Amino acid sequence: MPARSAFARFRLPAEAIVLAVRWYLRYGLSYRDVRELLAERGVQADHVTVHRWVQRFTPLLADAARFAPALARRPVVRG
Repeated sequence: MPARSAFARFRLPAEAIVLAVRWYLRYGLSYRDVRELLAERGVQADHVTVHRWVQRFTPLLADAARFAPALARRPVVRG
């Protein structure tokens, strides 16, 4: 039996959830700002739902980023 996805019982596609969490973490937006950005793209979600996604999926995204192949990470060049 295949392993269940972490996104298995959610109404919205996993791509929308990951995008919302990334926006919140990367750009320091409020939950209401993220909700507005999702609404502009046709995804209806409450700001409380975005908060729950952030709480649930941040550790998963952090683990995925930590174990990403080294080639995918680019060195920062300052000059």
